[in-house]
Amino acid sequence: MNAVTDTLVLAKRSLLRIRRQPDLLVGFTVQPVMFVLLFVYVFGGAIETPGLEYADFLIPGIIVQSMVFGGFVTALGLADDLKKGLMDRFRSLPMSRSAVLTGRTLADVFSNVVQLVVMIGVGLLVGFSFKTGVLEIVAGILLLLLIGYAFSWVFAFIGLTASSAEAANAFGFTVLFPMTFVSSAFVPVESMPSWLEVVAENNPFTKMVNAARALFLDTPAGNDVWLAVLWSLAIVAVFAPLSAWRYRRAIRR
Repeated sequence: MNAVTDTLVLAKRSLLRIRRQPDLLVGFTVQPVMFVLLFVYVFGGAIETPGLEYADFLIPGIIVQSMVFGGFVTALGLADDLKKGLMDRFRSLPMSRSAVLTGRTLADVFSNVVQLVVMIGVGLLVGFSFKTGVLEIVAGILLLLLIGYAFSWVFAFIGLTASSAEAANAFGFTVLFPMTFVSSAFVPVESMPSWLEVVAENNPFTKMVNAARALFLDTPAGNDVWLAVLWSLAIVAVFAPLSAWRYRRAIRR
């Protein structure tokens, strides 16, 4: 119970930081909305998406991308805390050591909920509409939150590894941004060169986007939903221990 309480306290701390630094909200709201407007109204007329309007095709991909990058605040926060020596202060307190990481990643879940509300609202305004029932939509939302939680651990590891908050931000975007574009998020993979199509089809991000489309738009799912869940759990299984290892090394310096 003490570990749970400590996790909730540090999650609250992370969320309060966003309120005190409102510029961080740009990554949750303005940037994804800008992507939606650019792709729908600038590129949408030039991109063919057989069987779907481009707004319907795009919104699940944009939302998954937003969930993936939702953990960048964790990377920035952990890198900043390390640089300022706050980790040493946490180490001296009678608190659960795991709460530093679990609190951060839990806060990302709440911020991702805000992103989901904003993105779905904007999507509805530009022409997106759900084609499935309530259960499928709820399952899709839960899957998106799981994806966001999984990548929060990736960003936690990046934040604990990078030399500064700026480096963590740059490294995270450099590694993950290309992966989101070489996928089915913005264009059908069939439109890509044959060698790149193979890469895109086997990209875990493609599986996650296709799973979201299946649950929101009733497109053929195949094994994409289960693969998206398995990829998310695998990412947590790999990066949660790696983050804990980096955290232990950081506080021993």
